[in-house]
Amino acid sequence: SCDAVGAMEAHAVSLKGRPRTFNSTAQGSQKWVPLIDHTSIEEAIRSLKERGFRLYGTHLGVNARDYRDCDFTQPTAFVLGAEKWGLSDTARDLMDEAVFIPMTGMVQSLNVSVAAATLLFEAVRQRRAAGVLPTAGEGLPDGLYNQRLFEWAYPEVADWCRREQRPYPALSDDGEILETLPRTLRLRH
Repeated sequence: SCDAVGAMEAHAVSLKGRPRTFNSTAQGSQKWVPLIDHTSIEEAIRSLKERGFRLYGTHLGVNARDYRDCDFTQPTAFVLGAEKWGLSDTARDLMDEAVFIPMTGMVQSLNVSVAAATLLFEAVRQRRAAGVLPTAGEGLPDGLYNQRLFEWAYPEVADWCRREQRPYPALSDDGEILETLPRTLRLRH
């Protein structure tokens, strides 16, 4: 879901002794959207707030707002809890705002994947309507957009450059590699 909306990173806090796992549901998107691990929810929240993010945590409390009534046009981080238990009390108390996704059926929540996609696509909708949806890396640290674009367009060359500990070659305006590469590498891309 992060990759589909252009989010450049995701964050995770796992229970001690329980490493996060990947399965085929991500279909390789973890190559494009790094998952940043945190040792605690406090550390994760501190890190995001230091970078200027406003944190919206999913929670069914009496003070929670309908997610469609919130402004997601500024730097935004969505915090979702485990599917069975939701946000911890600590996480809930550290949020800037609690949000909920209204349901009309018998269940009270969506699974984490669906809830994340719902919130992310609402942020995209709002940013498009406000004319602030990035289209070419606006708002990213210098070089990050071009780095990710190169890694997407030339994954084998990017792997080779990392192994050789060398910078990525420059690209033409049409996206062609401007450097002469080893023959075996050129045949693969």
